[in-house]
Amino acid sequence: MKTKVPTFFWFIASIALLWNLMGCASYVSMQLMSPEALEALSEAERNVFLSTPTWVTAAFAIAVWFGLLGCILLLLRKAAAHPIFVISLLGIMVEQIWNFTVGNALEVHGAEHVILPITVFLIGIYLIVFTKKAKANNWIN
Repeated sequence: MKTKVPTFFWFIASIALLWNLMGCASYVSMQLMSPEALEALSEAERNVFLSTPTWVTAAFAIAVWFGLLGCILLLLRKAAAHPIFVISLLGIMVEQIWNFTVGNALEVHGAEHVILPITVFLIGIYLIVFTKKAKANNWIN
């Protein structure tokens, strides 16, 4: 017999799915950036974009696509969501460490640029904690 899952579980899992879909859309738009859109960036932003190593872009891909997969698994009530979210968080961390050190995100984009990366990081941690709680409560198996 399956444990009854509270309504807030479905709400959180659905919002997390929408959040991660936005991350995937951001990744795809970055990959498909037109020469005109690239030219519209400031010189500093363009330099950061063009100098971003492939491994940082791969970390971004891992962060968003594993985040999406984790949300799908969460909605399917699969405990495999937990390690998938851990991998996603590792991708987030690798990408953001580069962005704020070598990529000079603060210098290029300003202090307001910190809000979104911190939010992404905190949501990544929350999803790991949430799936651990969901597993402990038998909401996912």
